[in-house]
Amino acid sequence: MSPASTDETSASTPRRLLVLAICCMSLLIVSLDNTALNVALPSLQRELHASVSGLQWTLDAYTLVIASLLMLSGSTADRVGRRRVFQTGLVLFTGGSLLCALAPGLGWLVAFRALQAIGGSMLNPVAMSIITNTFIEPRERARAIGVWGGVVGVSMAAGPLLGGVLVASVGWRSIFWLNIPIGLAALLLTALFVPESRAPHPRKLDPGGQLLVMAALGSLTFAIIEGRNSGWTSPLILGCFGASACATAALPAYERRRSEPLVEFRFFRSLPFSGATLTAVTSFAALAGFLFLSTLYLQNTRGLSAFQAGLHLLPMAAMTAVFAPLSGHLVAIRGARLPLLLAGLFMTASGLLFALLDAERNDVLLFTAYVLFGIGFGLVNAPITNAAVSGMPRSRSGVAASIASTSRQVGSALGVAVIGAAVAAGSHTTAWWIFTGCGAVVLLLALATTGPRARATADRVASCLPAAPADSSPTSPG
Repeated sequence: MSPASTDETSASTPRRLLVLAICCMSLLIVSLDNTALNVALPSLQRELHASVSGLQWTLDAYTLVIASLLMLSGSTADRVGRRRVFQTGLVLFTGGSLLCALAPGLGWLVAFRALQAIGGSMLNPVAMSIITNTFIEPRERARAIGVWGGVVGVSMAAGPLLGGVLVASVGWRSIFWLNIPIGLAALLLTALFVPESRAPHPRKLDPGGQLLVMAALGSLTFAIIEGRNSGWTSPLILGCFGASACATAALPAYERRRSEPLVEFRFFRSLPFSGATLTAVTSFAALAGFLFLSTLYLQNTRGLSAFQAGLHLLPMAAMTAVFAPLSGHLVAIRGARLPLLLAGLFMTASGLLFALLDAERNDVLLFTAYVLFGIGFGLVNAPITNAAVSGMPRSRSGVAASIASTSRQVGSALGVAVIGAAVAAGSHTTAWWIFTGCGAVVLLLALATTGPRARATADRVASCLPAAPADSSPTSPG
């Protein structure tokens, strides 16, 4: 262990709590920015004369860049220093927020959102690494990660309401102005109180794998969003679908030849890991699609203000905030299976209220559907990470968790792209059926990938993976 790491682990309790608070500040601005911006979409649409596809790019420019760079940022931080990369991320995210607030048009806003995302990719995964290296004792680390998860719940609950207040009183640009003082404060506090640390055995960089991931995600999302405008059979759209398919096919063949690949495809032989990855994609696609559909409907169709729309979304966000920590407790005592089954049931039930019973036209059904989805989404997040690292050697659990985190961002990007494409085509009901299908997939994956036979596949994969000499014990299966 490096001297910097020794200083970090021996830090006093008040200092460690301060490090936790600084890391949570970064999570808060990133999470609030995403959830609050959804409420601002109709206002942004009117001021910048944006189409539905323009709104999709405002969200997906961020999530695509995040998804593409998360694993690169994590490995870079392990190599050059976690505090240094974290500070760089704060500078880029805060500077990107300033530029977003000043954006003169939609194209500029999309470009500046991508810059924001480069910084964002260096914040949350690196902050989690700082936390796990600061809190060494297992119980303290579990409590620290619980606080971290609680901040996600708070941001989910506060984001729509805060976004509504800001948009109604000051305008959509204020969402980005809010990030600046918080980002600057976090930057100063990081320089003063967060010690530097590096991994004793950092993973090698994989630029080829990185480019293939970006090509696969970027071309697929572009084709889905722009397919209706350019024509689904146009050479451009067909070429993008083809490029995505080629990059996706080439990625595993390329990565298998590397000793330390960006994406470890051997992990996917583990059913719990594969299930967690697909669950992350589908559940976060459902969340992104839900927010996109709901905010446009509440403001454009019902004529509500941004503040009123935020209030309408509060039951969903509040249920997420309540059930997220309960899910963590369930995972600790019962494993990942029960919360994932319940999550799939609640999310599917919510979707059926929209798709079959047209819940948007009845306030009682609408709020019931919002509450059901909030419970389901609150239950799904903790077991994703648990199932992803179940049975893995601890030396590989960070890589497994980073793939799960990337899958969340991929799901968000695809959810906005696919469900937004249905909205742009005028098929609102189809969009809700896609949302319902996401919940059903979560339920089916819970049944298929969390039982004893599935855990046995995780054990077999773990036995085939070389573990770091100093850290060879496997994580507990969930």
